[in-house]
Amino acid sequence: MKVIKSIFSWILPIAIGLALALLLKAYIISPVRVDGDSMMPNLQNNEHVVILKAKPIKRLSVVVFNAYKLAPDTQPNTEFVKRVIGIPGDRITYTKTGHLYVNGKYIKQPFISRQQQTTGTLSNVDDNGFNLSILSKKWRRGGQTAVVPRGQYFVMGDNRNISYDSRYWGFVPKSHMEGVVYTFPWDANRQEINNYG
Repeated sequence: MKVIKSIFSWILPIAIGLALALLLKAYIISPVRVDGDSMMPNLQNNEHVVILKAKPIKRLSVVVFNAYKLAPDTQPNTEFVKRVIGIPGDRITYTKTGHLYVNGKYIKQPFISRQQQTTGTLSNVDDNGFNLSILSKKWRRGGQTAVVPRGQYFVMGDNRNISYDSRYWGFVPKSHMEGVVYTFPWDANRQEINNYG
């Protein structure tokens, strides 16, 4: 009997600890490693961050989402880190000079350079703004404005020159969203990430 009590005295706390850790990871907070350069200079390749799963997704939040079946050639459980430009119902306009308007209001983007706001964002597009022929069919054809559908988001990477994002394959359903990125106090660019979540 003493042996059984002894075993339970150290197995029970371990089991409770593991259960709590799994619950935290599933519903509250989870570690993530950034893979790639699409969020530079604000997030570096191989940088470790956490995602807050209960934090509301707002315009300009940096998020992690499952890109499987969204972007062509993605494998199951492929996670992308991007910045939310448009939330459900937003009317997004990007001018030929690189100015971003959401619902008719100019949106400053101090977290990226002027070059990324203009040339970077408009790279590989035609004279009318984003190349609508390669975007989701949900985009309105023939214009520079799109309405984000209910339950979906429009995302872009901060490194617009190379980011593979909604400009190319369309919107991200809410069901694919995993959480809002939060960086640690010692991160040099934490203001550019945390202040928009």
